[in-house]
Amino acid sequence: MWLLPAFSRIAAFAVRTFYRFTVAGGRVPATGPVLLVANHPNSLLDPATVAAVAGRPARFLAKAPLFSDRAVGWLVRGAGSIPVYRVVDDPSRMGANEDMFRAVHDALAEGSAVGIFPEGTSHSGPSLVPLKTGAARMALGAAKRLGRDFPVIPVGLVFRSKERFRSEALAVVGDPVPWADLRDAGTEDVEAVRELTRRIDDALREVTINLERWEDAPLVECAEEIYAAEWRMETDPAERVERLREATETLARLRTEEREEWKPIAREVSRHRRVLRALRLRPADLHSRAGMRTAASWTLRQLAFFALGGPLAALGSVVFYLPYRLTGVLEAKAHPEHDVRATHKVLVGGALHLAWILALGVAAWIWAGPRAGIPVLLGLPLLGVLTVVVRNRWDEAVEDARRFVLLRRTGKLVPELRARQREIAERLEALRVQVGV
Repeated sequence: MWLLPAFSRIAAFAVRTFYRFTVAGGRVPATGPVLLVANHPNSLLDPATVAAVAGRPARFLAKAPLFSDRAVGWLVRGAGSIPVYRVVDDPSRMGANEDMFRAVHDALAEGSAVGIFPEGTSHSGPSLVPLKTGAARMALGAAKRLGRDFPVIPVGLVFRSKERFRSEALAVVGDPVPWADLRDAGTEDVEAVRELTRRIDDALREVTINLERWEDAPLVECAEEIYAAEWRMETDPAERVERLREATETLARLRTEEREEWKPIAREVSRHRRVLRALRLRPADLHSRAGMRTAASWTLRQLAFFALGGPLAALGSVVFYLPYRLTGVLEAKAHPEHDVRATHKVLVGGALHLAWILALGVAAWIWAGPRAGIPVLLGLPLLGVLTVVVRNRWDEAVEDARRFVLLRRTGKLVPELRARQREIAERLEALRVQVGV
């Protein structure tokens, strides 16, 4: 457990470096026992993401084989993880799970935060898989020890392209699961365990997006963006997840009831999406009204920023080109499963960049002594972070400028698209009211 105090900081840095990471919703209590329950789409990065959300030391459950893994065993053990013995790994060790439950109960009784992924395994499916009962049994067992209930908090992890460097990632912290009426039941009460598991499942579905199939994702996302743009909905990420959840439930209900009225609207949404994608616009862009004065002010701000940060980012891109490219090459050769790709990139990329910084620092030390070696060792990590920040800002600035020019040149096309989008939004609202989700 030597790494536990620093794990949340290391995890937050890794997650925020690899992703454009946002936390929305509620907050995790800073002190006292808390059980964090989350969906599990992204292998070993999921504990790091939940730890970054918690903002406090948190212990996680991990499958037993990871503790002896040469690549990540040191990290799993050092972070104070608690081993879980699964039938698929070693049926003969299932009895050792009693020790696992005792360790969790002890940790919670001591006021620690414990994280668990009730699905039982990471996966790349479009929705939650049926939850295991372990989280409920842990909560009920710890409540017996404490003589009271404590927060069981759902954390929804939503990734746009979870394997891509600097793609969007969102963690939604939901409301605590209500279970005060069950706290005295104990782990032997099968009905209480099932009921608490059901409540945890409901809570997780409130903060995650559960599609019937991945092919629905573009349709649902575009429909939500159209609806939000035309009805001026909240831009808060948690509110957006809620709208996406409602959209997926509406679509599922329409299919279940075999109603056909949604299909023409779906075709219109898909057609509108194709046009906007061809123009590289988003539904909200059709309402942009930036004038020349605003554009001039924006341009001056960007020029000032890139005049200072641009040269340093250019230097950083050159310095870190080799380990960055080598990370992609090694990942491609390893062919990891989809839900492990991001973990592979973070671990391999982190090791390569660290080794590269050490190599350059040692080389500078040998060549010019500690006056050169120490600044290189301390300055290169800062240069790397600055490079990521500036390159992100550059990508966003280029895209903003392109949209501004396009919207100024399209003439009558934008009003026509805006009118069509408004009509689609009204039809979506009528369908939502009709279905009653």
